Amino acid sequence: MTWTFAHPPRLPLIAPSILSADFGHMLRDAQGVLEAGADLLHLDIMDGHFVPNLTMGPDMCRWLRHHLPLAHLDVHLMVTDPARFVEPFAKAGASHLTFHAEVVGGPAGVELCRRIRGLGLTVGIAVNPPTSVEALFPAIEHADLALVMSVNPGFSGQAFIPSVLDKVRTLRARLRPDQRIEMDGGISTTTAPDCRAAGCDVLVAASAVFGVANDRRALAIKQLRSGVSKSE
Repeated sequence: MTWTFAHPPRLPLIAPSILSADFGHMLRDAQGVLEAGADLLHLDIMDGHFVPNLTMGPDMCRWLRHHLPLAHLDVHLMVTDPARFVEPFAKAGASHLTFHAEVVGGPAGVELCRRIRGLGLTVGIAVNPPTSVEALFPAIEHADLALVMSVNPGFSGQAFIPSVLDKVRTLRARLRPDQRIEMDGGISTTTAPDCRAAGCDVLVAASAVFGVANDRRALAIKQLRSGVSKSE
């Protein structure tokens, strides 16, 4: 696919996390948020080991790709062995893969970035709240995106951890103009302005989008992108 995180340049991108969608009506919800203005769909892949939950696998990605051929599928591998999942998700139609620096770092992280890029996907590297931002540095120049977790991963609906914004500021000063910073966890119209001010330009929103009625989701996405809170 030709869509990349560098295009369109510097617009804040909104990525609804389908973990908070209605799994009984997944296509309806996924298609609906894209039609409401979302830029990409975020797929939280959890293996029950790296994080204490088990979510979805390549088949969810495959069927989303089948029914939504133009969608940008942003796959977040919260797994102990991300290398194992690269080919299955690439074959399933993922547009992008993010893996965690906690499980693959240093030269191995550089190699994994190259392997993902070699399959025609963009690549990101993530860190959890307790992890130092320096864990990203050895391989981040080979990535399109840095993902900063603003909750401890595993479940949606957690409260935003403000201290992670310092990581974002450090990264924004270090990254190239074509690299983006994604924030994932507790993103709402209340927390989104601070994320954007710190330097985030991809916002993963779960209950902030899927937790409102279908006819209110376009407004929620617009507010997240613009930084306007519900109270304004």
